Amino acid sequence: MSSYWTLLKTPGVARVIAAQLTARFPFGMLSLAFLIHIEQVFDSYGAAGLVLGAMSIGQAVAGPLTSRLMGRWGMRPVITATLVVCATSIVTMALVSMPIYVLMAVGLIAGLSTPPIQPAVRTIYPKIVNSRQLTPLFSLDASAQEIIWVLGPVIATFVAIQVSPVAGILLAAIFLIGGGVWFLVLPEVGRVRIPRSRRKLGVVLRRPAVMLSTIVGFMLVAACASVEAGVVAAFGHGSADSGWVLGIFALGSLIGGLALGHAPIGPWALAARMLIVTVGLGLATLGLSFWWLAATLLLAGIGIAPAFAVLFGIVSASVKFSDTAEAYGWVGTGQLMGAALGSAIAGFMIDQSGATAAIAVAAGFAGLGTIIPALGRRWHPDLRGRDASPLPDTAPIQVQVS
Repeated sequence: MSSYWTLLKTPGVARVIAAQLTARFPFGMLSLAFLIHIEQVFDSYGAAGLVLGAMSIGQAVAGPLTSRLMGRWGMRPVITATLVVCATSIVTMALVSMPIYVLMAVGLIAGLSTPPIQPAVRTIYPKIVNSRQLTPLFSLDASAQEIIWVLGPVIATFVAIQVSPVAGILLAAIFLIGGGVWFLVLPEVGRVRIPRSRRKLGVVLRRPAVMLSTIVGFMLVAACASVEAGVVAAFGHGSADSGWVLGIFALGSLIGGLALGHAPIGPWALAARMLIVTVGLGLATLGLSFWWLAATLLLAGIGIAPAFAVLFGIVSASVKFSDTAEAYGWVGTGQLMGAALGSAIAGFMIDQSGATAAIAVAAGFAGLGTIIPALGRRWHPDLRGRDASPLPDTAPIQVQVS
């Protein structure tokens, strides 16, 4: 822990982490708040899954595009424009009564306009710490973001039950606007300039580590989205237990991230961390009691933040600085597509077979996320004894002196 405190004392690190966590905090609330709200309005988890899926698809499409635009127009203009549109769309979905297909369309717009804060901050990190601190910073960030998933579901459930689901959605919009403005005014956001990439959109996916991270991130987030829907269905939208269980799930991730943050990242690192998630989710399918789900999801969560830290590290070490924002945008796209597919499949499985089926779907996604990096370990960078800094955009020129 002392090394993490030292890292947080580095100028700019603490405020950048705090601001971006606040701006992204709503996304720990919105899925659950919308799930409860739409299920109440339409009496269908499948309908809720469709709307959440539309939002996630919009985010997936926007990820690499808005990330790349930051290299052309700058971070602040792109984040400001997307922040305004996204917040407006979310508030509209909460306050205006509309048929499901219109709700899906507005959700798609909200997803398309999601501010690219995560790719922005991943690009800023290599510029505010030295190369030795970068891998621990990725781990600290992956752990700290679990605060979003520890407190977000609990707050969303509490507000939805004690006040209303609409109030939960509006509270998330307030976090989005406040955190987004805080992030925008940070001096680090103004100082870091992303070089304009000279490559065509999508070429960065030819990097094996980027593709591996995108696919595994897809599987990991699909598993998490399926668990979220399954837990809500297990306890019902009238119970606070779902929020507490999902908070414990995220608490496991926070513990795992802090405990394993300095573990060496070798070729088996990603598969090993995903195996922890798979075992925990597999055990969770054996019962739906509060304490059983809390214990098994705590175990599953221990692998999540460490897996994300590996994903961020191997991408950073494999691409040039000018391509980092787009690379993280594609990784984010994979994760959001996973959220869309996981939510949709889980919603329909709940309607057909109950909550246990959704958790079984989650275990299946996690299992694939374990097998894929195990089979593709030769494409997994070995960062033992290396730092995770991006590759330089220019190389030194050899000059012969006569």
